[in-house]
Amino acid sequence: MYFWHSFRVRADRLVSLVLLLRQRGRLSAATLARELEVSTRTVLRDIEALSAAGVPVYAERGRHGGFALLPGFQTELTGLNHDEALALLVAGSRRGAQAFGLGSALASAMLKVVDALPESSRDIAAGAIERLLIDPETDLLSRRLVADEVPERIVAEIRRAVLAGHRLRIRYAAVGRAPQWRTVDPIGLVTVREQGYLLATRSGADRTYRLSRVLAAEELAEAAQRPDRVDLDRAWQDRSTRFRTGGDQVLVLVRLDPRRREDLVGTALAVLAEEADADGWLRLEVTFQDRRHAEWALWQLGTNAEALAPQWLRGALRDRAAAIVTRYEVSPAGTVVADH
Repeated sequence: MYFWHSFRVRADRLVSLVLLLRQRGRLSAATLARELEVSTRTVLRDIEALSAAGVPVYAERGRHGGFALLPGFQTELTGLNHDEALALLVAGSRRGAQAFGLGSALASAMLKVVDALPESSRDIAAGAIERLLIDPETDLLSRRLVADEVPERIVAEIRRAVLAGHRLRIRYAAVGRAPQWRTVDPIGLVTVREQGYLLATRSGADRTYRLSRVLAAEELAEAAQRPDRVDLDRAWQDRSTRFRTGGDQVLVLVRLDPRRREDLVGTALAVLAEEADADGWLRLEVTFQDRRHAEWALWQLGTNAEALAPQWLRGALRDRAAAIVTRYEVSPAGTVVADH
């Protein structure tokens, strides 16, 4: 069993070595050792093994020397189209592998996936990873998720515009407003607790759109006005900070019966944090458009929810409830007490 395991480990390392040389060209033994997380001596033995197996690897001497493959040598990973490869690249580029201890296996797999793409598509795929961000704030081992439902045709149209760098027309239904068409410059796509967001600019100003509120989308031929490179993780963090603290929007901490979760999430702008209470209820941090929106949303949930913060919201809900009690108060004799 140990022999078989050792054989598989070395076979995977040899494949990774070949793919590194194919994609990066000439590399020194020290660079290969660092990439493969082995010693330089192990790399030299692996190079000898590849040469003995007929792989056309050769050494170049000198200060800038190293190992390289003869031009034209190819490996093959069949049955993988561009979208499938892109999906693997995006899914594997984030925290999942680190959370489950698969970092080294992921690095090897990503080399194979990139190598499977046509040469003309490799740069596009590498750039696409910068435009798609999955769960930047989520603990993959403990999260509770309810995914937004967005028609595939809409998501596909938005994704094409994001990856191609084209402007985008969307028909968007903001909370409390009639749906409107607007033209935006897409920056990237982000999912947070399986709720999708489009990061964009509109007339030069930052805008964040929840995908479940996009009713229609149309990719335009015009190039988007956006930077060539983007740190999407940083962009999301910056926008999240402004989103939580800026404008008239309000952040609310809610204790909620889990059976009413979708009712709350369906009207909130975003769910920023979520955890289970000891009694089985949920604690959520959610944002609303303004104070009136927050008060209305919590009132609809009745005794199935409790606003824990901010204090003004607790007071507003208490005053509402007290007014209802007064309105329907009954005297000890059983007659209705008129509130006039």
